[in-house]
Amino acid sequence: MSTTPNETPQSAPCLPVRLARAGICLLGALGLAAIVAQTFNLALPPLFPLLANRYYYLIIGLFLAVAFLKFPLGGRIAPPRWYDGLTAALALASGLYMSANGERILMEGWDIVAPPLAVAVATVLVALSLEAVRRVGGTILLVICAVFAAYPLFAETMPGFLWGPGFSFAETVSAHVMGAEGIIGIPLRVVADTLVGFIIFGSALTAMGGGQFFMDFAMSLMGRSRGGPAKVAILSSGLFGSLSGSVISNVLTTGRLTIPAMQKTGYPPKYAAAVEACASTGGTLMPPVMGAVAFIMASFLDTSYTNIMVAALVPSVLYYLALFLQVDLFAARNGLAPQTGADQPRLIATLREGWHHLLSLIALVALLFWVSPGRAAYYATALMMVLALLRHRRLPRWSGVLAFIEDVTGNIAYLIATLCGIGLVIGALSITGVGGAFSRELILYGGSNVFLLLVLGAITSFVLGMGMTVSACYIFLATILAPALVELGLSPIGSHLFVLYWGMLSYITPPVALASIAAAQISGARGLETGFMSMRLGLMLFVLPFLFVYQPALILDGAAGEVIAAVATAVAGLVILSCALEGYLYRVGRLSLPGRGLLGLAGLLVVIPDRQAEIIGVALFLLTLAAILVVRRRPVLGGARGL
Repeated sequence: MSTTPNETPQSAPCLPVRLARAGICLLGALGLAAIVAQTFNLALPPLFPLLANRYYYLIIGLFLAVAFLKFPLGGRIAPPRWYDGLTAALALASGLYMSANGERILMEGWDIVAPPLAVAVATVLVALSLEAVRRVGGTILLVICAVFAAYPLFAETMPGFLWGPGFSFAETVSAHVMGAEGIIGIPLRVVADTLVGFIIFGSALTAMGGGQFFMDFAMSLMGRSRGGPAKVAILSSGLFGSLSGSVISNVLTTGRLTIPAMQKTGYPPKYAAAVEACASTGGTLMPPVMGAVAFIMASFLDTSYTNIMVAALVPSVLYYLALFLQVDLFAARNGLAPQTGADQPRLIATLREGWHHLLSLIALVALLFWVSPGRAAYYATALMMVLALLRHRRLPRWSGVLAFIEDVTGNIAYLIATLCGIGLVIGALSITGVGGAFSRELILYGGSNVFLLLVLGAITSFVLGMGMTVSACYIFLATILAPALVELGLSPIGSHLFVLYWGMLSYITPPVALASIAAAQISGARGLETGFMSMRLGLMLFVLPFLFVYQPALILDGAAGEVIAAVATAVAGLVILSCALEGYLYRVGRLSLPGRGLLGLAGLLVVIPDRQAEIIGVALFLLTLAAILVVRRRPVLGGARGL
């Protein structure tokens, strides 16, 4: 019998698409209802409010089942088949069993000694967690999670600081599933208790046209300036990425509009793609939302999310300032004229059309300081929906509601599938004690040399970031590396942000450079050359983590005078570095290669948090500037003006 290349005689029958979508929407609606009821402590006897662990197991059962339908074995674009439906049913049944026995798990200590049936269900749930993390995170993440999940079985045979007490198979799976530090550990608790509201807010904003509004808003502000389309890409991708928290989806969403616009005005394909990749990557580091990582970080540090948001503000602004400067300098150096087309959106008209999106975002930021983050996002979403109804005076269509539920459900399922696998890593490190031993070993190896430990941590973060999602990379390193940095006396928030920043770098740095490759596909450039260009444009991502670890004033940890001085020197150094990188100095013009080298060195010295280095850097800059002017024998006022 003949077959097409995509069809074999052994192909398993597909589930009807409508049935699969109905299952996803039904499970998602039940899960969202449960999350809202638990978040607001709604009294719905005998179900809600639930005991905490019963609630977490219920969420795992519902959304892990969705993950197997949403991300089938044949790939994300393939239809789910019967075995995807079977694994979804097993995930749902396992989660419901654990939820039903939540009180017994706590009272009878099932995480240590569990009944045979509970051990069997826990084994199924561990296997399903590993398969789910493979589907959403890839083979590399699966291997990491599987090795660590099995680590307690052979920990007692490992040498040195890798040694840990041994556990039997039943004890291991019981600890993973029924222990407080396993699959229902901090990361999953953060998603279930806090993050879902922000996922709903982001999806609602997109569904109601918020993405287009922020694009038009950026165009009305920056579209007519020199290098306008590139500045629009930076602003819109930063705003949208902060809300979505997803680098790749940000590139594929905003990049389809911004990259062609940049190319039309004269930016080369690789440069346009690199701008979008860097801007989308920075969105995950930009308050107010910052994706899942910021909320997980707040739980690890036992602090409020607003503290994380405030600390991340200045570094993210400095990063985007560096991008703005570079695209403006590129436009000046290459004579790219501002756009003056009549089709440019007007600011007043844009605000009149989408003011409710902006007001909802402002309300979200304000509510974060007044109520718990878990509830703030729901209030902001409700406000946005009411304002949209008043603005458009029509109810959404049923098909739109279902699409919205499916989108939110898919995003939550992706996170739950990832964090169930990562929970196995954290559980293994916790019950064997290897996580703490690894941190102590790093300190012993690095001695009192903080810089050496930071370099080791940066390399480790970057390498792990190649094979993990941002959340997975951060969680792993926050367990084993960040404590070592804190123990040496560094700022706790600064240490955790250091790990996050270096874990993010793999998105724009070869050989992986996922954001750069995704953007290159849109622009038509080569992925590798786009990755190297992204490294140059995103240079501040390499530098900033070292700066705010050594100088906590950059994360607003210090007196007002210290903060102002630190920010001022950082901005000055950024301007000089950007001029060196782009080969163009404001009000002077193009720079020769030696001039760029000297200015680059001066900029690095200025940003180093050391008074003597700053003075030397300023002196070197002035001497270089004087030498350039003497050689050219013309006044300073001969070049292009600034931004």
